[in-house]
Amino acid sequence: MESAVESGGAAIHVRMLGPMAITRWGAPVALPPSRKLRALIAYLALAPHAVMRSHLCELLWDIPNDPRGELRWCLSKARGLLDEPGRRRVETAQDSVRLDLSDCRVDVLDIDAAMQSGIDNVSPERLRDLSMLFAGDFLEGLEIGRSPFFHSWLTAQRRRLRACHAAVLARRAAALPAGSEDSFACLDQWLRLAPFDPQAHQQMLGALGLRGQWREGEEHLAAAVRAFEAEGLDGRPLRDAWREVRARLAGGVPSAADAPPPGQSDPAPERQGRASIAVMPFADRSAQAGVRGGLADGLAFDIITRLAKLRSLFVIAQGTVFALDQRSVGPEEAGRTLNVDYVVSGSLRRQGQRLAVEVQLVDARSARIVWADVLDHTFDDALLALDEIGNRIVASIDIEIEAAERNRAILTPPNSLDAWQAHHRGLWHMYRFNRTDNEQARHFFELAVRLDPTFSRAYAGLSFTHWQTAFQRWGEQAPAIDLAFETAGQSLIADDRDPAAHWAMGRALWLRGSQDPSISELRIAVDLSPNFALGHYTLGFVDCQLGDAEAAIGASDHSRHLSPFDPLLFGMLAVRALALVRLGRIEEAAGWAVKAAARPNAHVHILAIAACCLAMAGRIDEALGFLPAIRKAAPAYRVDDFLGAFRLAPDTQALFREGARRIGIG
Repeated sequence: MESAVESGGAAIHVRMLGPMAITRWGAPVALPPSRKLRALIAYLALAPHAVMRSHLCELLWDIPNDPRGELRWCLSKARGLLDEPGRRRVETAQDSVRLDLSDCRVDVLDIDAAMQSGIDNVSPERLRDLSMLFAGDFLEGLEIGRSPFFHSWLTAQRRRLRACHAAVLARRAAALPAGSEDSFACLDQWLRLAPFDPQAHQQMLGALGLRGQWREGEEHLAAAVRAFEAEGLDGRPLRDAWREVRARLAGGVPSAADAPPPGQSDPAPERQGRASIAVMPFADRSAQAGVRGGLADGLAFDIITRLAKLRSLFVIAQGTVFALDQRSVGPEEAGRTLNVDYVVSGSLRRQGQRLAVEVQLVDARSARIVWADVLDHTFDDALLALDEIGNRIVASIDIEIEAAERNRAILTPPNSLDAWQAHHRGLWHMYRFNRTDNEQARHFFELAVRLDPTFSRAYAGLSFTHWQTAFQRWGEQAPAIDLAFETAGQSLIADDRDPAAHWAMGRALWLRGSQDPSISELRIAVDLSPNFALGHYTLGFVDCQLGDAEAAIGASDHSRHLSPFDPLLFGMLAVRALALVRLGRIEEAAGWAVKAAARPNAHVHILAIAACCLAMAGRIDEALGFLPAIRKAAPAYRVDDFLGAFRLAPDTQALFREGARRIGIG
């Protein structure tokens, strides 16, 4: 749902920051005294989709005599406030309700739109306008007794919008002339809003230094460090910032910040390399507000543990994030306080025999939502439900952060890449699945391991490029097989607890014809990290050829369930198709093979699987439709190229030869 960002032409303005107010053509609209009416309008305005009436009743009414009747009354009043002749904004369909304010001006939706587009892209004038929208707390003064679900939602929204306010102030302070009165006013507001945000203090210290107010800077530093340490937070970054300001602006004149506190040595340099992440405790909307423990905390702890097992991220320990949550520090503020790259937060709700978890992954630097989803599972077995949802969350976080880091790395000049960035630059090329990009990927992975010889994942990526060279016959096969095995071994030496290292070794062993050792390594990969989608996929890849075809279908389905938008989705779909051919279910196989070939990065062997499966199913015209793409990718491609890449049993090979013969590539 989008609001009208510009005021021109918007007949209705809805303000939710401060006490709720509605104006029509600039004239205030009298609101009925009902608190639940205000709550209902706010909840529907921010809901991304239509909401079931049963959910609204549960949200706002504590088992009244007639919740549906009270909801109908509230909706009728909302129509009177918001609808106009020929324009219905309160929409009802069957048992759901939706509020369409796309042609209205809504302060919160304006702010959300600016945050989603990237606060760094907002003009100074727009920043000023946005800052003026924060006239008070979200739905100020609105509390509804005996409505714990609404209380949880209201608390989460207030935290979120305070963090948005802080982000707007931070960006505005940076955009205003340094040391100006307007800049100081922004910094003062920011510090009142987020007193433990290191960036706010660092900018304030810089502004004081620019104005030559060294005494005021020393006093601010001392007070801030005392406050941080009283809360168990590290005050050293503030001392470092003040030391840098003095060195830059005061010719290095010593200050109190130059001497570390008793018992402390100089701080270690800032961590380089892996992206960092904090997983905040999930809100349990099935429990009374303020009650801790139970399913929500268990899920957060499980996600932290599983992310740590991936070995690809720097994960903040549970005790730290739970302590911040106890001090009512929201996810966005926690991200800045902990100086992490990403923050995960969410909520959990049990409704009857179903468990629903809302989760979002936020880029802590820009407050941009990287990924958000609602995951739903039956609640017959609590541990099974949490295990399944935890797997899906962790797999999604892994793939979304990898994509975000790839996109960031591709914008970094090659001569200034560190090992982490070079690795992700390599992934960007690797997932394009063509010979030229594969060589580029190899170059960047080699750069990554030169910069950091202990970087296990970079060796695994390097092994993958050699594997592709051998599998696609993009060069001499025997040396490529040896290099795939050698670099997989180096990945294991660097970190034998990294599932990607065992995955690389499993693939390399398959290339060498060692099927059983290959499966053993791949099983270690998924045992180390049960949510490692590529491990499950590759188990299916091996099984679909000479192993258990039914197990291959299960592995394909599970890998797609864990990572539905994976760069290797074409392979996951093709695994299912090959397994179905072995089971004699040719028509089904053709359907899945076509889905695999439709993926934008599907390589020539995937196209061949689709063409041959369609031909086997008697769908010759559809099969012939794939020939131009096959010829474009590999002009001399024949069925022997396909069969040389895979290890299929003789009866399955015969089926593919017959399909290829029917379309002229036999």
